[in-house]
Amino acid sequence: MFFGRVPVGEAEGAVLAHQVRAGETVLRKGHVLERHDCVSLAAAGVAEVTIARPDREDLSEDEAAARLAEAALGPGLRADPAFTGRANLFATEAGLFLPDPAAIDAFNLIDPDLTLATLPAFRRVVPGEMVATVKIIPFAVPGALVEAGRRQLAAGALRIAPFRPKRVALLSLRLPGLKESVIDKTRRVMEERLAALGSRLVSEARAEHRQDALEASLAALDPAGFDILIVFGAAAIADRRDVIPSAIVAQGGRLVHLGMPVDPGNLLMLAEWRGRPVIGAPGCARSPRENGFDWVLARLCADLPVTGHDLQRMGTGGLLMEIVSRPQPRAGEARAGASAAPGIVILAAGRSTRFGAENKLLAPFEGRPMLAHVLDIARAAATGPVVIVTGHEAERIEALAAGTDARLVANPDYRDGLATSLRVGLGALPAETEAAFVMLGDMPRLRPETLHRLAQVAKEQPEAEAFVPVHHGRWGNPVLVRRSLFADLMALTGDQGARRLLEARRDRVVEVPVEDPGILADFDTPSAIAAATGGPAGALPA
Repeated sequence: MFFGRVPVGEAEGAVLAHQVRAGETVLRKGHVLERHDCVSLAAAGVAEVTIARPDREDLSEDEAAARLAEAALGPGLRADPAFTGRANLFATEAGLFLPDPAAIDAFNLIDPDLTLATLPAFRRVVPGEMVATVKIIPFAVPGALVEAGRRQLAAGALRIAPFRPKRVALLSLRLPGLKESVIDKTRRVMEERLAALGSRLVSEARAEHRQDALEASLAALDPAGFDILIVFGAAAIADRRDVIPSAIVAQGGRLVHLGMPVDPGNLLMLAEWRGRPVIGAPGCARSPRENGFDWVLARLCADLPVTGHDLQRMGTGGLLMEIVSRPQPRAGEARAGASAAPGIVILAAGRSTRFGAENKLLAPFEGRPMLAHVLDIARAAATGPVVIVTGHEAERIEALAAGTDARLVANPDYRDGLATSLRVGLGALPAETEAAFVMLGDMPRLRPETLHRLAQVAKEQPEAEAFVPVHHGRWGNPVLVRRSLFADLMALTGDQGARRLLEARRDRVVEVPVEDPGILADFDTPSAIAAATGGPAGALPA
């Protein structure tokens, strides 16, 4: 491939390497120059341009990325069409992401022009979540190089181990100082954990924290009635000869491993009893926050065996959080600096007057409130901080968002128009957030990968200030804006949204083509919901 500067008259058919302006027209990087482009550039006084011209045996960056992504597709994965030399891969089902590190290293060592980046091994993913991206560095690469990469990836470099429904039995042990309300909460947290993995709690029993009492509880269990057994002690398992492991061994089971290099979660026990895995849960598993227990439970629910050696290999990445309430917390302080991940501002304050007397964000859409779908999309996008702007029926919106990591901020002036919510939402983002998606609360058909696409293009084009998804030539939502535009957006008034400002500054805006009709689908009336879902629409009860 040739790369370099040439006279404009010799550039027809080549790929433009850098953005250039021809009068009022902006030709972007990657544009294939046609004759009229060259004429316009010459008329604007541009004498030379930097171009890339592929050789006969070369593949374009998009074709190369698409072929490599196709070869990398393992079970549970799909790929988006390639764009600007990049093809992103997404999960099609909930499960654990299983990349082959050796195969990925071998692929990345073939040539610097071919790259593959993935999520960490055993990362828990949801449908629509991006798990890997193929990026071609130059504008074209030799076809032979691509075929070498395909051979390396075709051996099963990437796959999803899907979660399978499991029946879980729970044994909770008591001591005089442990309140029943704590055990009740532990059960509720466990039921929520299991539901997120597609599994369920089928039985619960409680006994005193003594070896004989636990042995009796084990003897009363029928192994045919469950797939996994979880035991919560009233005190932590301090030794291999402690109450819980001793009772399991006495009842014919075996201790697989005690302890793991994951914090929180160090004091987890893994055992086997009558052909069933047994987890002696650490105390931190009473909390819904992620800990080592989640790592083991997720693998078992994905039908992945867990051995003692598997536990011992979990140390890299195993420091999950600092517990500041410890008497002697670890030294260190939060690292300051800008956040690379865009934030999300969800506008959920409006009165939805066209919908009627009810709040459309709470209307059932495919069995759930419309806004609940949007919150799931934001979670699957796995971006930076999420801010939800409330106003009309704020308490009901807040109740719906309870349990999420989103920050709820009230807009007392929501009746004055959309611009007031935009101002409140952007102003509530942390100072280190360098960019943000502006999302509407009534777009339940939006795909998480659209947010990934916008964020990726933003990384590749740092000179632009806003990124708009386009489907079949039409602008849609959400838009991604950099902090450099926040002040102007926050100065808008009335019912003005971001679009009017962006249309006036098209030279700063990148249009990003997406295969996502959800960017155009909002639902302003009950009949629109009924037409989309095939059923009646009305508000959920308060």
